[in-house]
Amino acid sequence: MPSRALLCASSAAARLLLLPSTRTNPSSPSLLAVAALAALKQQGSFSTAAGATAGMAAGEEAKPATAAGGVSERILPHLLNIYGSCATARDFEIYAQHATFEDPLMRAHGVKQIKSAFYTLPKVFGESKIAEYTVKENATGPGKTEILIDNKQHYKVFGKPVDIASLITLDVEDGKVVRHQDWWDKKPLKNRETVSFPLVGRVAEASRRGAMLLTHVLMGCGKDPTP
Repeated sequence: MPSRALLCASSAAARLLLLPSTRTNPSSPSLLAVAALAALKQQGSFSTAAGATAGMAAGEEAKPATAAGGVSERILPHLLNIYGSCATARDFEIYAQHATFEDPLMRAHGVKQIKSAFYTLPKVFGESKIAEYTVKENATGPGKTEILIDNKQHYKVFGKPVDIASLITLDVEDGKVVRHQDWWDKKPLKNRETVSFPLVGRVAEASRRGAMLLTHVLMGCGKDPTP
């Protein structure tokens, strides 16, 4: 049976293969190798989206180009912590217990799986953050809000940046996030409703669920890290 470290390395490499910059950057093969080595050393696994703004100083705070009021002002500080590899259990209180999170590689059901998805970030990447963002907040019904976050994200693996533009969508009901999607390259996620062949969409959905379940097991089923 493969060791946990080997499974983690494979997961990290598979994830980075799908990042936009690794598809276009000539140095991608070396970056993937570095990511795999980092995962082996740190026993990490999957991450979420990754990206960087070159030249930003370590520890520099995210810079909002525009900011929305109301619900987003309460949720955004916690979301920045979650993407910034410094989340605590309290940050995940923004989610309803039945909330879902989905990006091109994983689909998490419930808060514990969402924790597993994001607690992997410091295991794989030396640095992660949302570097820049703009926010739009729209009321969609009584007690319901849609938050759109157009953003740039920053990750580093052994000092090598991986850049990505992303659109984060949050559906909020009664103050809690019930649906969180991260669209890499700002493209809708592939599923049975967004692709020409429903079978291809079903395979994509099943793949994301399988990746999430593997990550969930490797991360102790959403166990909060010890302070």
